[in-house]
Amino acid sequence: MFANKPTLHGERVTLRPVGPEHVDGLWELVNDPETARLTGSHGKVDYQATAAWYGSRGEHGDRLDLAICTAGDDAYVGEVVLNDLDTGNLSCNLRIALSGPRVFGKGYGTEAIRLVLGHAFATTDLHRIELEVYAFNERAAHVYRKVGFVREGVRRDALLWDGEWHDAIVMAILAPDWRVKSI
Repeated sequence: MFANKPTLHGERVTLRPVGPEHVDGLWELVNDPETARLTGSHGKVDYQATAAWYGSRGEHGDRLDLAICTAGDDAYVGEVVLNDLDTGNLSCNLRIALSGPRVFGKGYGTEAIRLVLGHAFATTDLHRIELEVYAFNERAAHVYRKVGFVREGVRRDALLWDGEWHDAIVMAILAPDWRVKSI
């Protein structure tokens, strides 16, 4: 379903298929403490493993990994991914990560999500796209609601971070909801 790896253009960002040229940006992202907390990412990562990971994303037709780059200077500011494809139920997961506080609040994430949802619902048979957001991440939850995601439930105590448990909020958007929202 995601064999075609498009480049999507917006006013603030351009989404490009991830590749080796984005490894340094991803390396910064995965090593940012605030990004790690917001995504619930525990543990250290290896630079070579990161490079191999990004270099192989284009080979997978069951996922779409796109680098979020600024429209002006094409600087890497994060990634947006459609993964966990369930072809039988025409659904998948969305995840997004930005490169830390220096790029928060500039509209990059909102536009990236709108672009990838527009692409997914216009070019595939997907019916449902879901995500999880930790309850403490109200900034992200606000963006998800703004673009049309609906809260469906809670995974209680889904993340243990610095000795504290945090809930994960399950949200989803359906193709008919997107079509109404994007009119």
